[in-house]
Amino acid sequence: MSVSNHTVHGGANGAKGPSNSEHRIEPDRTATQSVESRLTGPMRLHQLAKQNRSMRFDNLLHHLTPQNLLQAYHHLNKKSAKGVDGESWVSYGTNILKRIQSLHSRIHTMKYKPQPVKRIWIPKANGDLRPIGITTVEDKIVQQAMVWILEAIYEADFLGFSYGFRPNRNQHKALDAVYVAITQKKVSWVLDADISRFFDTIDHKWLMKFLEHRIADKRMLALIERTIKAGVIEKDRYSKTVVGTPQGAVISPLLANVYLHYVLDLWANRWRKYHARGDCYIVRYADDSVFGFQYEADGVNFENALSDRFKKFGLSLNQDKTQLIEFGRFAIRSFKEKKGKPSTFDFLGFTHICSTSWSSGNFKLLRKTNAKKMKNKLLEIKQALRKRINIDVYSQGKWLNKILIGHYNYFSVPDNSVSLDRFKTAISRLWLKLLKRRSQKFKVNWNKLTKLIRYFLPNPRILHPYPSQRFRV
Repeated sequence: MSVSNHTVHGGANGAKGPSNSEHRIEPDRTATQSVESRLTGPMRLHQLAKQNRSMRFDNLLHHLTPQNLLQAYHHLNKKSAKGVDGESWVSYGTNILKRIQSLHSRIHTMKYKPQPVKRIWIPKANGDLRPIGITTVEDKIVQQAMVWILEAIYEADFLGFSYGFRPNRNQHKALDAVYVAITQKKVSWVLDADISRFFDTIDHKWLMKFLEHRIADKRMLALIERTIKAGVIEKDRYSKTVVGTPQGAVISPLLANVYLHYVLDLWANRWRKYHARGDCYIVRYADDSVFGFQYEADGVNFENALSDRFKKFGLSLNQDKTQLIEFGRFAIRSFKEKKGKPSTFDFLGFTHICSTSWSSGNFKLLRKTNAKKMKNKLLEIKQALRKRINIDVYSQGKWLNKILIGHYNYFSVPDNSVSLDRFKTAISRLWLKLLKRRSQKFKVNWNKLTKLIRYFLPNPRILHPYPSQRFRV
């Protein structure tokens, strides 16, 4: 179907892209201006991208309208920290229509320049420091608007086993996919792959080449490149951004997905079709991936090939966290004969364990809250609770209630009730200890605290049933 009257001239002619065959795209240099009138904005882009997987879009910047930018502003977190310009969401909103018009004009005249990311270090409960990048409100607006445009195109390309930071997908759908693969498919070996410092090592040149497979709009490409090269300010010192995308930036997750789509997803999908002897299953959430194999040899060969693949694009496997283990319903039979115990692996905050049903004796996959993560979380709560030692008990209880409900909302899966109960009990003990420290005139004991616990701290219940039960509903 012909969808345009003219040809794109804004592509990456002569650029040396990736050497793999899945990256050599002969582009249909078709523009996006005269499209079916019944589709507008991102819907139109998605429809075209889905219809023609080799189409390159050359007129994307015009989708950054004042209305789009204003919508992006209202989409942002109103309580987020201030960037290098000192602007909060509220202060930026003063005379917002005029500011949005000015921003829109600067973008389309290429006078808009993203500001550096403010880097701060947040102490972890274990004593380490975590770097956080804080973007200015204005830059967040532009990034969010760009995400909606790019997302419309790339959602037509991203593969089904990619779950991270995508519309209508979340961690629990990725966990479901792992659960189904291990319990219902031919999986005897699991490769738990972790990419070392992924967001900090994304190669800018490769990223821009990957984007050029779908984007021919030079102004949009220039805007993206300016964004990832905006630099960092830490303690009033500026440093250039040579590689990586700032964690915490609105656009970083989408760019990360684009990078791994070409580096990992397309390649892994092709590898399992043409090189695996047996079945192979893939689940990726951002930079955290689980691969299931029918045969050990496939797992070994894939891990070696994946390591070589990553080297070409500036990435590497974290050898301390990457492991190939015998795992699954076939593996547990093997370990029974050896009188051993299968290894476990962690994925998205859960430790996955081979077990058997006490009633039938059949294989059962257990998912428990990762002990290290729970310990660190409790340490964070302990430190935060100390800062609230002088506030009233009611406010303390409301705060702990939100913490507990948030924990339940994520970790309430079947067979994890013991971990959930331990988490609640630990919080209750921390609260009792705090109240004892501040109580000078009367003694606070566990019995007195019981009433507070019943009122503020709810009991856990299963919120995420087994995939088979949810699918059946």
